[in-house]
This record gives sequence, structure tokens and C-alpha cells, in this order.
Amino acid sequence: MTAQPAATPGTFDHRMSVSATDEGFVAAVLPFLAEGLAAAEEPPPVAIVAPDKLDLLRDALGADAAHVGLVPHTDWYTGSAANAIARAAGHLAAHAGPGGRLHLLMEPVWNGRAGRSPRESAEWIRYEALANLLFAPTATTAMCVYDTRTAGSVLIEAARRAHPDSGVYADPLRVAAELDAVPLPPTPADAHRLADPAPDAVRSWAAGRGLGAADAELFATAVAEAASLGPVTGALLWGEAPGCVCELLLARRLDDPLAGFVPPPSPEAAPGQGLWFARQVCAYVDVRDAYAGADGRLDAVVGTTVRLQYA
Repeated sequence: MTAQPAATPGTFDHRMSVSATDEGFVAAVLPFLAEGLAAAEEPPPVAIVAPDKLDLLRDALGADAAHVGLVPHTDWYTGSAANAIARAAGHLAAHAGPGGRLHLLMEPVWNGRAGRSPRESAEWIRYEALANLLFAPTATTAMCVYDTRTAGSVLIEAARRAHPDSGVYADPLRVAAELDAVPLPPTPADAHRLADPAPDAVRSWAAGRGLGAADAELFATAVAEAASLGPVTGALLWGEAPGCVCELLLARRLDDPLAGFVPPPSPEAAPGQGLWFARQVCAYVDVRDAYAGADGRLDAVVGTTVRLQYA
């Protein structure tokens, strides 16, 4: 294989490949893997793609297949988009070369969790966009694979705006803001109100809605981690297991769009990490400005709502 020029050291190089056939996939990714194999001060490249594509790569790489990490994407992407950020950060910390140097070929499971609903797909597009900021300090080179047979045209067009080499790249914070402009489902009128979302109260409520002891404990801890950003002026709880929801009203504005996304020194989830822990534990964590005014009028920002959905 002929190697391509490597990315400029010290910059995160985030690429995108779109294919509609097996032959197109192989033609697009072989030069990328050759680039990684030829890169100085780098460990072997890693391909995280669908199992059938790994078979294609083994055949196409020949003897070089022994020098490429081949990982079924169903083994890598085992949780939410926020979990994927932690997995990538942990892998780079443990296995990358100096400055995070590593070539990663990556394909989320678009015919699985990542594509199971517009809501879920939106979170993965957010992850793709914010990756440009979260991994900017690294010298990692990533190519995201999109197969038109599993990822629909709407999703692919959205993803183009998250990749600098697409020609339609948009500022990651703008992409995230547009996703946040989609209204959340309304709060049920019969939501349970708590003046103080203490862990014991949240745990007891969650257990009463069907969460097992371990899950109720995790949910209560996630709520407590989000509440630590307070002061909290109110909390609402609703839903049934596993989709228990807590919405907190904070009497301050959280103006950091990356809150809870930046990997801590140890990306494993642990209490004391605030929104990072909450995002790792819950399927969805939505942070929105809270406004004064009746009927949703945008009169003035009075704080922040943080909505946590366990599953």
C-alpha cells in the first residue's frame, strides 16, 4: 500500500468517509491505514468497524493485517455517545504515541443504538461535532466511516457538518446549539416534586418506579452530581423504569457548552466528577437555559434546567 502524508503533529485530524459498497469502503480506508502504519512514533492503527468490514480489511490488508488493530464496533460502542467519548479518551491515554498520536478508523453502530431514533442519532452527531474541540489538543488522526446502507442520507448530511474535510463543516458549538434548539418533551403535569433532591429521596422514588437497587443508586448519584452545580431551587421526577427522569432547576446559568463532556484525568466514571459522571451514567443529560415568563416566553434567563434520563 502507498502511504499518504501524515497529519501535522499536534493537531486533531478528523476526517469522514462515505461509501455505498464494500469496494468503496476498502478503497477509501486502505490509504488511511497505510498512513497510520507508516507514521513515525505511532503505535499500529486501529480499525473499529462492523464485523463484516473487518473481514474485508483482513483480505485487503494481507500480511499488514497482523499490524492493524481490528475491533468489532459492537465491542467498542457499548453505551451512549458520552460513553464513547470516555472510551476514546481512555484508549488514547493508554495506547497512543506521544501527544496522542494514533490513527483510528471508526464506525458507530448506525444500525444499532446510534441510529435507533432521531433522539439517539442527534446525540451521536453532537459527539461527532464536539470531538473537534474535546480532542483538539491531541495529535490523533481519526476517520469516521459512514455506510449509506446503514446510515441514512439525513444523518450523513448532518455528520458532514461535524467533519472539517467535508466542505460544509460548521462550528461545533453552533451544531450543539442547533441540537439544543429542538424542544424537549414537556414535563408531565403529574411529575413528582421534590424541594431537595437528596440521594435518599431520589433513590427511594426510583426504586418505587421499578429500578433495581444498583440502578436506583446510580441514578440517585447522577442526580446528586448534577445538583452539586446548584443551588437547586426545585426538582421534578417522572417516568417508569428504566426510563426514570429527573429535572433540576439551578439558580445559576451554566454557560459552558462542554460541561460534562471534557474527560477528567481518569475518564472512568466516579462520584465527584459532576456532569461527567451524570453523562456517563444516564442515557441523556440535557442542559438548557431556564427562562422567566409564562407560556415559555423567552423573557430572561433565570437559571438552568438539567434533565437526566436514566435509560
